[in-house]
Order: sequence, then C-alpha cells, then structure tokens
Amino acid sequence: MKICIYGSGAIGGYLGVRLHQAGAEVSLVARGAHLAAMRENGVTLLMGEEKTVVHPRCTDNPAELGPQDYVIIALKAHSVPGVVPAMQPLLGEDTAVVTAVNGIPYWYFYGTGGAFDGRTLETVDPGAVQWKGLGPERAIGCVVYPATEVVEPGVIQHVYGDKFSLGEPDGSTSDRVVALSKAMEAGGLRAPVLDRIRDEIWLKLWGNLCFNPISALTHGTLEVICGDAETRAVAKAMMLEAKEIGDRLGVHFRVDVERRINGAAAVGAHKTSMLQDLERGRPMEIDPLLSVVQEMGRMVGVATPTIDVVLALVKQRGETAGCYSRPQPAAAPAPEVVAAQ
Repeated sequence: MKICIYGSGAIGGYLGVRLHQAGAEVSLVARGAHLAAMRENGVTLLMGEEKTVVHPRCTDNPAELGPQDYVIIALKAHSVPGVVPAMQPLLGEDTAVVTAVNGIPYWYFYGTGGAFDGRTLETVDPGAVQWKGLGPERAIGCVVYPATEVVEPGVIQHVYGDKFSLGEPDGSTSDRVVALSKAMEAGGLRAPVLDRIRDEIWLKLWGNLCFNPISALTHGTLEVICGDAETRAVAKAMMLEAKEIGDRLGVHFRVDVERRINGAAAVGAHKTSMLQDLERGRPMEIDPLLSVVQEMGRMVGVATPTIDVVLALVKQRGETAGCYSRPQPAAAPAPEVVAAQ
C-alpha cells in the first residue's frame, strides 16, 4: 500500500510513523528544517515514555514519488488550494485523497442530491481549485481527534488521542476505505468507518467555529471561555446558529449544545489551535472553521448575526497580527480572442 502524507507536521508525522509501522510504503512531504531533520535522523515519535524512530521516504518534491494508493492531506485547510498543482504527480487513476483537515472539506456537496448537489464552497475552495484538481470522486473524509506537537524538527510529541474517523461521501463501505481503516488500525490507531461522515465533521466543527475565534480575541483557554457566563453565551449563540444551518442540510447532531460546551470545558486550560497560531505568528484557519459556516448559512437562508460579528472581529485581529489574509476572488477567465475572417 503506497501512502503519501502531504503535510507531515504534527498530525501528518504521527500518521506517517504509525502507518510505516503497519507496513505501508509511506512517503512524507514536508519542508524546511523539519524535512531536513527527518531526512537525516528519521521521524521520532514520543508517546509517554516510549520513543519510536522510523525512516520513511521524505521529500519536498512530490514529483519524485509517483502515483499513490492514498494521498492523506494533513495541511492547514487554508493552504491546500495552493498545493493542488504540486499534488498532480501523486494522483493515479485509482488514487484516493483523504482530507485530514479541519472544518468543511472541498467535497462536502459531492453526491448529496437535492438543490446543493455539486456545489463548491468559495471560502474553502476558491475558484473550485480542489474540486477540479483533486476531484470529489477521489475523496475520503477524515475527522482528526489526536493532539500532537512538533517539539523540535523531526520530533513529534503525542499529547492525547488516537482516533481518525473515516467515511466515504456517499456513506458506502467501500473496499478502499476499509483497506485504509485496517492499515491505520494495524498501526495502533482507531479508524472507524462511518456511514454519515458529515455528521462527525459538524460535531468537531461545532466547537471549533466558536471556541477558536473567541479564544483568539480574548486569549482565554477553553476552561475560561466555557466557565465565564458571557463568553459561554456567545459560544452558545454561535453554535445554535450553526445548528440551524446543519439541520437544514440534514445533519444529525448526536449531542446537545450544553453537552458539547461542557465537553470542551472538561478539556481544561487548553489553548485552541487558532490562539496558538496567533501567538506564534502563523496563519489562522478562519475561513474553513468560520467563514464557511457563514457562507453555508447564506446558502440555506439562515441568519448568522453572532457568527457575523465574531468573524468580522477575528478577521481583523488576524490581519493586524499578520496571521490572516482575505481570500482573493477567482480571476475572471480571459476574453476569447476571435481571429479575423
């Protein structure tokens, strides 16, 4: 089984080590000092007192690797459209693309039927670059639950979790998703195959869309945001707006709002990924976690007043910190030139 992990940072590197241990032919696409360290010393995974070092192929040039059985995208969601051209050598006739990214994926409306079937989302896939360049038919959904961190180049610290929920957009139990699940489980991961992967995507997004931007604006941890009555109320209002959108799209939320908030509070004094990115001067995942919910709300006719306010504020916060750039609209096609007769 040939598997390329495109974006081999904290989560991608963790996946790469586990799949390599399971016997897959793993290639890691990375860059910079992290790539240099992995090439020289291998990939080191720290889990509690256990230290594992493996030596998969590591490169910054996907063209060296050739077509794969699976390409697992483990990048920040907003950076995916920019690397679609570089991914092309990895895509053979039967290559599956596994979207291990946060937020709503580019293929969300593939095969859904109804009014939005085949609809692309400009906030996560400007100009439908992923839809056209990767293809929705290749997609396998993946919801990432572990927390990991690159503590130094080439070294990944596992914090908690081992679950990667998988699912075909059409809900089928295909040979390809079952084979991937078995490979991941052979590497010590939990990889359940779900028949309603969109429900799982929304369950994780439901918390991310409110706690992430609120934390970036207040610098509060999950414990603080959920424990303060006023910020908790803001989060709840955002979640209720999002739930109405999800309801109209046929999403089933298996927990209620209060339980979801309490679950976040139980994590404790944890900084969200958006706050960590802000503090480190890295691009924040505003569009795949929040702008897309606003876009989908407008699609289905649901007003999102609280989301709109928080989104406007966190966009400006990101811009002033140099951690967010507003997506540029897709370029208009060049005018057709008609030869004179």
